[in-house]
Amino acid sequence: MKGQFVYPGFYDAHCHFYGYGVDLKKTWLIGTTSFDAIIDTLAKYQDRRFMGWVFGRGWDQNDWTDKSYPNKSKLDSLFPDVPVILLRIDGHAALVNQKALDICKVNENSSVIGGQFIKQNGKLSGLLIDNAVDFVKLKIPTPGTPDLIEALLAAQKNCFGVGLTNVTDAGLDISTILLIDSLPKANQLKMRMNAMVSFTVDNLEYYRKNGKYHSDRLNVQSFKLYADGALGSRGACLLHPYADMPDHTGFLLSTVDSIIYAAQQAKEIGFQLNTHCIGDSANRLLLKIYGEVLKGKNDLRWRIEHAQVLSPNDFSLFSQYSIIPSVQPTHATSDMYWAKDRVGEERIKTAYAYKKLLNERGMIAAGSDFPVEAINPLFGFYAAVSRKDQNNFPRMDSK
Repeated sequence: MKGQFVYPGFYDAHCHFYGYGVDLKKTWLIGTTSFDAIIDTLAKYQDRRFMGWVFGRGWDQNDWTDKSYPNKSKLDSLFPDVPVILLRIDGHAALVNQKALDICKVNENSSVIGGQFIKQNGKLSGLLIDNAVDFVKLKIPTPGTPDLIEALLAAQKNCFGVGLTNVTDAGLDISTILLIDSLPKANQLKMRMNAMVSFTVDNLEYYRKNGKYHSDRLNVQSFKLYADGALGSRGACLLHPYADMPDHTGFLLSTVDSIIYAAQQAKEIGFQLNTHCIGDSANRLLLKIYGEVLKGKNDLRWRIEHAQVLSPNDFSLFSQYSIIPSVQPTHATSDMYWAKDRVGEERIKTAYAYKKLLNERGMIAAGSDFPVEAINPLFGFYAAVSRKDQNNFPRMDSK
């Protein structure tokens, strides 16, 4: 029939299916064009709560005329007695109010490895970067099982609606994996899933004892690790300073020794290792650690997640050690308005270099990273082929 198409079920190689489902209960801030617009949205939905918190997600200061980070003063005024957390679009930064800081016992002397509590004039601004975000998020109560099942089924409904029938969820705890595994057995969840296990000592020991898991709907045979943060929030670890912040190179979220340990243990128990690497320093470090553990060509299919900014000399390491680059084409078209500001004229030439990675390795894994990006897989195909956003920008005649 004219105008209609039939596709096979699509597969997303890197997303956060469970997190997306849970986020559907939160206040979405995607598309807000200023911090005042966020405040207006929160005021409109000020009675919406997530486990007693006002929880929003999706803002991006790069979309605003004033691209500076906001502070918590307006949140303190609007919500003096209710904790508020507003996750940036990438999940690697958040703005919280004073009530949230008080609940989490964060003050001007607080610090965290692999993260930052940002200050302005010596006072906490409410802005959290990377592991500081997790420090606060861990204080938010977890929804009960019925709510989590509802979230998973809502995520499935939306994914099926755009043709996604198989996903890799990039980082889950054992309790969530066990819940997901129970639902197909009860004929509730039909999505086929590959679950990356968040790398912790407890999770490692569980799978050391129990081994890989395979069923008709669920595979568990890999660990997810974070090397650094995101480029948009300047948490990506770079070899040289940011072009728009000359005294800052980002940072690692884990110690080098802990990363080496994770790689060694994954190899020992036969699990795939998939590591989030955005900056060229993080990518180089993990590629070399992978190489030292894998020792040449192999069929273990270890992955670098995002592989976003790379030094020209490091592309060859993907083929040398049989490492798969796992990329998200819509990141390139979402970030293209400001990425060069972060890394400068020279480094941008080997950032988001998906064709070069494909030519070097002979394969790439493609996903969306939703809810960081939209769940529709056709958006990713379009971005990969055209290198344009949904408004068809840049035009062919653009300079």
